[in-house]
Amino acid sequence: MNKHIKKVAVIGSGIMGSGIACHFANIGVEVLLLDIVPGELNEKEKSKGLTLKDKAVRNRIVNDSLGIALKSKPSPIYHSKFASRITTGNLEDDIAKVGQVDWIIEVVVERLDIKKNVFEKLEKHRSPGTLITSNTSGIPIKFMSEGRSDDFQEHFCGTHFFNPARYLKLFEIIPGPKTKQSVLDFLNNYGEKFLGKTSVVAKDTPAFIGNRIGIFSIQSLFHMVKDLGLTVEEVDKLTGPVIGRPKSATFRTVDVVGLDTLVHVANGIYENCRDDEQHELFKLPEFIQTMSENKWLGSKTGQGFYKKVKASDGKSEILSLDLDTMDYRAKKRANFATLENTKPIDKVIDRFKVLVDGKDKAGIFYRKSFAALFAYVSHRIPEITDELYKIDDAMKAGFGWEHGPFQIWDAIGFEKGLKIMEDEGLNPAAWVKELKDSGSSSFYTVKDGATCFYDIPQKTMVKVPGQDAFIILDNIRKSNEVFKNSGVVIEDLGDGILNVEFQSKMNTIGGDVLAGLNKAVDLAEKDFQGLVIGNQAANFSVGANIGMIFMMAVEQEYDELNMAIKYFQDTMMRMRYSSIPTVSAPHGMCLGGGCELSLHADKVVAAAETYIGLVEFGVGVIPGGGGSKEMALRASDTFRKNDVELNVLQEYFLTIGMAKVSTSAYEAYDLGILQKGKDIIVVNKDRQIATAKSHAKLLAEAGYTQPVKRNDVKVLGKQALGMFLVGTDSMEAGHYISEHDKKIADKLAYVMAGGDLSEASLVTEQYLLDLEREAFLSLCTERKTLERIQHMLKTGKPLRN
Repeated sequence: MNKHIKKVAVIGSGIMGSGIACHFANIGVEVLLLDIVPGELNEKEKSKGLTLKDKAVRNRIVNDSLGIALKSKPSPIYHSKFASRITTGNLEDDIAKVGQVDWIIEVVVERLDIKKNVFEKLEKHRSPGTLITSNTSGIPIKFMSEGRSDDFQEHFCGTHFFNPARYLKLFEIIPGPKTKQSVLDFLNNYGEKFLGKTSVVAKDTPAFIGNRIGIFSIQSLFHMVKDLGLTVEEVDKLTGPVIGRPKSATFRTVDVVGLDTLVHVANGIYENCRDDEQHELFKLPEFIQTMSENKWLGSKTGQGFYKKVKASDGKSEILSLDLDTMDYRAKKRANFATLENTKPIDKVIDRFKVLVDGKDKAGIFYRKSFAALFAYVSHRIPEITDELYKIDDAMKAGFGWEHGPFQIWDAIGFEKGLKIMEDEGLNPAAWVKELKDSGSSSFYTVKDGATCFYDIPQKTMVKVPGQDAFIILDNIRKSNEVFKNSGVVIEDLGDGILNVEFQSKMNTIGGDVLAGLNKAVDLAEKDFQGLVIGNQAANFSVGANIGMIFMMAVEQEYDELNMAIKYFQDTMMRMRYSSIPTVSAPHGMCLGGGCELSLHADKVVAAAETYIGLVEFGVGVIPGGGGSKEMALRASDTFRKNDVELNVLQEYFLTIGMAKVSTSAYEAYDLGILQKGKDIIVVNKDRQIATAKSHAKLLAEAGYTQPVKRNDVKVLGKQALGMFLVGTDSMEAGHYISEHDKKIADKLAYVMAGGDLSEASLVTEQYLLDLEREAFLSLCTERKTLERIQHMLKTGKPLRN
């Protein structure tokens, strides 16, 4: 099916509909967003003398809903300008316009009668061959298309986005009885390639895959929490980042999503899955029923499992719900010896063995919850899917789990998983015994750099489909390793391209990482064609190792500190001035030194979800790894004849001075961190390393030549310095910045103006690097800078002093 999606219609503009509309706008698609016409005027419309015939009134619901979505945090849109790609309308005046779109997505209220009525109206205007899908989270697809034409039914299926549509990657595709295979194949590919999703084709069963397993997991905890005498805080401690789940863990997540949403899905499963061996588990415990009756639904009603209140001193305090008394109380700190034992283990996947062997209440909790989860997912095959990897994909992409149930079972050990189930009186599905009898002892294996899964009908390992567009570093790290130290692993990606992957904590850049980067350039220049700097951790890099800087500054080892800064600068310059192309692949947080590295690469292939910026002001210094120099250089390159050059330079100065961080890679163009025509953005992070590799190869094949060092950077000298100093003076006088903020800003001004030169001059990059290093060093001698660094190391938050 060779189809191009140029325009989509989204029917229903609630939180989900507006979110889906925004995400299509994110990827450059034109969107028509429609909703119902209001039945009566509101007070504001009455005061203006409007009638029900006025367009502003008729489109009020859709316009208000979209407006609320665009103002929400985190934003559903990559860049505010992209909202112009969305046109709004209503289902009476504008429904005929659906005849001009390539795909219609229904996102109205979860009631079958309403959905069927909407589809009946849409069919009158829909062009034959147009895709038409429903974002239902649980209504059977087969019921929705009843009575519709053959062409409608052949192009109809469920496409279940998870909320928020921009951030959660799961895209469940659920075929109807007559859906064409070509339609499913198209949507599967479109979801992954264009929308940046993990596409999973599911069977038409209640709650599909993600919610069926996710709600089971939450309901299992709800029933277990009382039995084990656990508090709300303890469960959230046990089910959060320690096991690779979001910080919001269980109860905080329910508060954010809304208890009513969870109750709705759980009730749906209870009513429609009477043959489920864990049917009774979907019955809501008493405390959930009480909360529902009290309207304690979470953030939307101001209280749920947690409640934010103002204390007597005026400060906000978060209270927790005591599940025994159903009263709110001060939060209690949760501590478990088992969790302490996992602190030295950086990789989440390596913690599971330790967790299930715990001797305290935490150990009991993990054995019980994993036993229940393993048994349950094994029995859902072939009911909800035929392939076990789809369950893992759904939980990772829809619920933010770092590892799916079968991956966790593999990590604990196949036999150990069976043992904890047996101890809990649970039996896995028959196919698990077949796997055991076949001599296998895992659900996954890696072969020739590809992930293979145990295929139940074939009783053998089969390659997970769709991997060819990806490079999975976990799969090639051992087999393709070229060099390794404590900071990096350098892998051969094939076709003459190397990759340098950071291995330090939070991918901070210290001495070992810098040594690894230099080694990677050496190896690439000698035997390869190009170099990618990329990893598949949660964040690209949170910046330089400030702990090391702090120790040197406290010990007053200024010569060593000067050498360390110079080494950082020289390494960044090597990224730009080597005989092979360098491509940086940032994603997630890319701050400080991580940003400086990307600024110096020949090309940046950024994931759309990249939060990048020079944030050094937060720890009391200026960018010292070439970032300050680079912003001055980029300002110089932006100067045009008859420009007010000071205004251009000021924009780049403010990017650093205000520690601006983009909320998406698209915003990084506005900050001057990414450059149009040179750097590119990929929506699917899974494709990023492969895309970066292909661009490194293209640069090499196009005849890459080592650039000549720059000696033509225009700096404005005293003219710019004077303007900046007057600005920082007035900011301090107005109490917008502290005395120390002013000191840092003045140092940055000196560097970006090129010092106190009497007139505008052309200088070398090294001249600016020397000024930058001198300013960085002098700030490291300041007590208030050391206080800022120490505070960041202790709390992870900036200090204003």
